[in-house]
Amino acid sequence: MSKRDVAQWDDDAVDPEAKARAASRSTWVSVAVNTCLSALQVLVGLLSGSAGLIADGVHSLSDLVADFLVLFVSAHSRSDPDERHPYGHHRFENAASLALGMLLLIVGAGMVWTAAVKIGHHTAIPRVEMSALYVAGAALVSKELLFRYMLGVAQRVRSAMLVANAWHARSDAASSLVVGVGIVGNLAGYPFLDPVAALVVGCMVLKMGWSFGWEALHDLMDQAADDEQVEAIRVTLLAAPGVRGCHNLRTRKMGDLVAIDVHLDIDAELTVEAAHDIVHRAEDAVRAQHPVLSLMAHIDPWRPQAPSIQKS
Repeated sequence: MSKRDVAQWDDDAVDPEAKARAASRSTWVSVAVNTCLSALQVLVGLLSGSAGLIADGVHSLSDLVADFLVLFVSAHSRSDPDERHPYGHHRFENAASLALGMLLLIVGAGMVWTAAVKIGHHTAIPRVEMSALYVAGAALVSKELLFRYMLGVAQRVRSAMLVANAWHARSDAASSLVVGVGIVGNLAGYPFLDPVAALVVGCMVLKMGWSFGWEALHDLMDQAADDEQVEAIRVTLLAAPGVRGCHNLRTRKMGDLVAIDVHLDIDAELTVEAAHDIVHRAEDAVRAQHPVLSLMAHIDPWRPQAPSIQKS
């Protein structure tokens, strides 16, 4: 999911205000799409007798709840640091991803249970109407287009929360495809395939919820940044003028930003003021090239090693 997309992000910093505007705009687009789709899917599902389409509509409704969660978090995560939150409120995003994962787990479990009950009574399943297939096709196209739009925005502003929400839309596109297959099977004389499609959709939602929730839980427990990002930060530090080496580089994720602790080797003969300036220049270089919340550097004295004397 997100690791593949995050690996494609460049190292340039993203303006927080631009990121917030992009998140708000893309999420409101998702709200409009999900509102129309969930209402249409549930209504046509009830009228046509398609359990799969109703399940897909409930899935779209969970997307709508997730969208409002993203809007809420996007506004609060940008709040300035205060006395009780000296590092800011960036972990609102991690908490939102965890809440989104839990929401998907609950919705998925309910869908699996309902579908299993219907499969157990498959002899009473009626033949669905053709209108259900049309709506499933329209939902498939709409969700795929929404996924591509939202993922593009998420990668541009480097937001893991928006990546998660985009892949939630992709899961809906996949579920609409499964529902369409189930409806075709029902129309072809195999009525039990419609609730089977609903069961598959429920399992997909469960898997997606577990993935989002597990990753967010690790982030809330001070999960380190990816190895590639840590190595890129190390390279930037070592390239800073006056830095002779670095070690004990540790990172922890704070929303989409990274907090860094590191030991920098600085020439032992320099004054405290000169060493302080070197550290500040190194920090500025890291902030300019990476999504960094803070950098705490400990200065270690560096002395050139005396050349070894070889005995003849």
